Amino acid sequence: MTERYNVEQIRRYWTEQARLHKQSADASWSDRPVIDMEIQEISRRLADGDRVLDVGCANGYSTVQLAANKRIHIRGLDYIPEMIKNARERLNGLGGRLAGDVEFDVEDITALSEPDDAYDKVVVIRVLINLADWEQQVRGLRECARVLRPGGLLLLSEATVQGWQKMNAFRREWGLPDIPMPPFNRYVNQDEVVSAATPTLELLELSNFASTYYVGTRILKPLLAKALGGPVNVANPDTEWNRWFSQWPAIGEYGTQKLFVFQKQAGTSQPGMEVPAGNKEVGE
Repeated sequence: MTERYNVEQIRRYWTEQARLHKQSADASWSDRPVIDMEIQEISRRLADGDRVLDVGCANGYSTVQLAANKRIHIRGLDYIPEMIKNARERLNGLGGRLAGDVEFDVEDITALSEPDDAYDKVVVIRVLINLADWEQQVRGLRECARVLRPGGLLLLSEATVQGWQKMNAFRREWGLPDIPMPPFNRYVNQDEVVSAATPTLELLELSNFASTYYVGTRILKPLLAKALGGPVNVANPDTEWNRWFSQWPAIGEYGTQKLFVFQKQAGTSQPGMEVPAGNKEVGE
């Protein structure tokens, strides 16, 4: 099993990504078709007038897209100052050409300074997986629930262990090697996330929005490249093949990236800090 980065290594990694990629979507992830699919999935669950918190917004690529689609008030937060600097530069370059209002600030998901019950929607995109351990992931989940109003939605897009394992099982059937988990990530166990969120948050939906895309780009694409022996870089997401598969409807549960749609329940306590029984490192 690949050795995971510690807290400081993760912070250095994302600082380097911010400095290297500036305002490019690559600062968050190079697979832009999935990012765009993700934005569409989240946008469908936002409404004009919503007060939205985007926790772990990186350089604001997704944040401003959400504000371009809906007349919302959205506040983007990230714990890497260089990311927020790039996000503010992005916003200044738009010259107010957005449907909604946007602001950015430096904050840590595990210790937000935002008031309780302040937001209609809280958006979290690939943030929990970049925390060093399960306790920090639960702390981040608890903070997001705290700042969400009763009845509001937590839109949590994260890479899951279950999706990753099913994708690799599919690959192994066709003689392809497993795709490893990046060392700076700790994919979430979807059952443990739901358990840790209860009873404050009720899971309304778990959307496997990227399943077909993963089959097309992580299984069919390398198989065809191998069979044809062509000069295709299967890891390059900036191809017509990837863009084409991003338009297909989602089928199955083979996408690593999934969207949890939680609703905050009225009169409930915050999620606890206990690690649910059976929580183990992947590969143990």
